[in-house]
Amino acid sequence: MTARMPDPLFPLTEEEEALLALTHQVCRREIVPARAELDETGRFPTAILAKFREVGLFAGMFETEYGGLGLSPLMPFRIVETIAQYCLGVATTFGASTTLAALPIKCGGTDAQKQKYLPALASGEKLGALAVTEPDAGSDVLNLSTTAVKSGDSYILNGVKQWITNAGQADIYCIFAGTGSKGGISCFIVEKETPGLSFGQLENKLGIRCSHTRQVVLQDVVVPAENLIGLKPNRGLLHLLQTLARSRASVAALSVGVAAGAYQEAVKYTRQREQFGQKIIRFQAVQHLLADMLVKIETARALAYRAALYAVQQYPAANTFSAMAKQYASEIAMQVTTDAVQLHGGYGYSKEYPVEKMFRDAKILAIYEGTNQMLKNQIGDHIVRTAAQIE
Repeated sequence: MTARMPDPLFPLTEEEEALLALTHQVCRREIVPARAELDETGRFPTAILAKFREVGLFAGMFETEYGGLGLSPLMPFRIVETIAQYCLGVATTFGASTTLAALPIKCGGTDAQKQKYLPALASGEKLGALAVTEPDAGSDVLNLSTTAVKSGDSYILNGVKQWITNAGQADIYCIFAGTGSKGGISCFIVEKETPGLSFGQLENKLGIRCSHTRQVVLQDVVVPAENLIGLKPNRGLLHLLQTLARSRASVAALSVGVAAGAYQEAVKYTRQREQFGQKIIRFQAVQHLLADMLVKIETARALAYRAALYAVQQYPAANTFSAMAKQYASEIAMQVTTDAVQLHGGYGYSKEYPVEKMFRDAKILAIYEGTNQMLKNQIGDHIVRTAAQIE
């Protein structure tokens, strides 16, 4: 796949250009030959993640004080977007560790907590996971049934978390639990070998199958009070909102990535496929469909990057823009991958071509980290709050 032209709106340094070019190279070499087998078997992409560690992709997601490369604010989003062009399952696994698990610690952790856990995530030596969702509490975060009860210098955690990416594979878990009688929640760092922490069976999913999803089960898990993020209880909702502002922008970038991958596969196929004596890319109907796909991708990319910059800079409306970016980009990912299948004809419905997998993978983007219906509610609340500003 060819490198993108320099973008004057979102410029890159020479170091960043080189890292993204290396990301493409590694993904072509490591992911493309393995993605069909990983999808078929659901095997965790351990070898691919090891190669990511070797070339510095984990470090590219973090600041220098944690052992990262300290790149520009957009680079973490560009990296996951690039990986998602080749396999959304691998990109989800990578992003769950470098973004989702790291953000509560970055946003609310003490200096000691940051120095203890973030360098291990930045090096890729350890993987992370975020655990919020429960069997009966998905979008309704304030209804968590997982509890954390103070006992001396520790907290005792009990509960079950559902649909947790990297569960069973991760070494570090950021777990949200109730710590107050009026909806107070807190976030705790729990290490994998902690007694009482266990995992459910591997979920057999429609897509992103190499990204492992399991329940996280907590049975009298004793966590040192020093592992309460920020050392102050009942601040978990704030940490979660700060996390989601960035992570939803990251999901928007993932959406752009898988859409771009499907679009590129469609262009490649239509340049090769002949009907009625000419390449089908010469047909106006095909060109119009490709044009619609490209416009959607570039629009989603612009909104995703804007939301990402707002989130990093803690712009007041960052959460709203992240919701808009995630909602829109995830929907165009589904549309573009559907059109890519259509342009492949019968071959698009076959596992012989990667667009079939991209189509299945893309569906999750409108579901995880806030369903699009809930995000529209959030956007609607923003509209109501700001309606008085419209004359």
